[in-house]
Amino acid sequence: MTGQQNDGPTVRRLQLGARLRSLRLAKGVTRDRAGYEIRASESKISRMELGRVSFKERDVTDLLKLYGVDDEGEHERLLTLAREANTPGWWHSYGDVLSSWFQNYLDLEQAAELIRTYEIQFVPGLLQTDAYARAVIMLGHGSATPAEIGRRAELRMARKQMLADDDQPRLWAVLDEAVLRRPIGGRAVLREQIQSLIEICERPSVRLQVIPFESGGHAAAGGAFSILRFPHPDMPDVVYIEHLTSGLYLDKPEEVDHYAAAMGRLTIEAEPPARTPELLRAALRDLDDDH
Repeated sequence: MTGQQNDGPTVRRLQLGARLRSLRLAKGVTRDRAGYEIRASESKISRMELGRVSFKERDVTDLLKLYGVDDEGEHERLLTLAREANTPGWWHSYGDVLSSWFQNYLDLEQAAELIRTYEIQFVPGLLQTDAYARAVIMLGHGSATPAEIGRRAELRMARKQMLADDDQPRLWAVLDEAVLRRPIGGRAVLREQIQSLIEICERPSVRLQVIPFESGGHAAAGGAFSILRFPHPDMPDVVYIEHLTSGLYLDKPEEVDHYAAAMGRLTIEAEPPARTPELLRAALRDLDDDH
């Protein structure tokens, strides 16, 4: 699979919207005038350009005509984007256990070329074993049936597959040491999870760092977050912060810069990646000694 094929509807909408905005500005057309051309409001054009609504091919065709796009290749490329923006991602089949706000995240995750993440409570979802994932899911969905728990775990394992692709995104994860000491699912589950992380450290596409307890307070005391970077020039970095019942997306440059600076400090405060296997093995030994 190529990165382009992995991209989901959210990314396609963002790409198409950004391109339409640049074409409109280059032609000196106002949003109000563009809205009139497609029998819509100025706010509809704004939502289209921000990638927050689906696209009708007729509207795209009319806007391209207004913006003076005569190149047939460009015309067809943007219409293809419009069609793909309305096509559900592979995770759509898990709609029975997926909230809409998390579907948007999966879209972005699949299209990213670099994912930087900081975790203070759990191993990141992309690095979880099946048993560990099920234990984490049960914490957040205590009343769910075994079948639903299984579906959610199956989805999480499917997400992991992208790290095995040839064009996989790079993952840079910084974990608080507490993640390695908290026996989510019990000692056997945590042991298997840590052993899996030791193996994952050998992957060239994954960089894993641990912030030890003795480092004291650190740059991201506010909590876990992820920063996603994309190979598309029109798409800015996005910060994702997950809450219990929703997800927060930040893409304003000043907000992204704030989190990027925090991540930069975390990677400096954490032990170097080369020491991570040693720290993981130490956590394993402590787990066995405490037993």
